[in-house]
Amino acid sequence: MERIIERTLYASRWLLAPIYLGLSLTLIAIAFIFFHEIYHLFRHILETAESDMVLMILSLIDLSLVASLVVMVMFAGYENFVSRIDVREGDDKLDWLGKLDSGTLKLKVAASIVAISSIHLLKEFVNIPHVPNDKLMWYVIIHLTFVVSALLMGVLDRMSFASHRDHGVKEDAH
Repeated sequence: MERIIERTLYASRWLLAPIYLGLSLTLIAIAFIFFHEIYHLFRHILETAESDMVLMILSLIDLSLVASLVVMVMFAGYENFVSRIDVREGDDKLDWLGKLDSGTLKLKVAASIVAISSIHLLKEFVNIPHVPNDKLMWYVIIHLTFVVSALLMGVLDRMSFASHRDHGVKEDAH
C-alpha cells in the first residue's frame, strides 16, 4: 500500500506539466502586447513627446522583464519539479538550465518583481505632475515593501541553505 501511494504521489508531479505549458502560452500574449506597443510607438513617433517616449520604452522593458520571468519560472519549475529537459547535442542550451533550485528561483522572481516595480515607479515619477501625492506615496511604500521582502528572502536563504549549496559545489569539484 505504501509503495502504491508513493508511486502515485511521485507520478502526480506530471500534473504540473500542463501548468508550465500554459505559462508558455502567456508568452504569446506578452509578445502580442509588446509588438502592439511598438506599433503605436512608431505610428506616432513624430508627434510623441519625449516623456511619453520614455514611458513607452519603459513599458517595453517591463514587458520583456515579465516575459523573461515567465521563461525562467517555466523552465526552472519544470526541471525542478517534473523532469529534466533533454537538449540535443548541438542545440542551444541555456547556461542556467538545471542550475536553479527552488530557493534560487524564488530569489530571482523576487528580484524581477523589484525590477518591474522599479520601472512602474519610474513611470510614475516621469508623469509626476499628474500623480496625486498620496498615490505616489503608496507606490513608494509598495515598492519598498517589495525591496525589503526580496532582501529578507535573500538573507534567510543565505542563512538557511547557502551551506548546503556550497557543500554540493565543493563535492562536485573533487
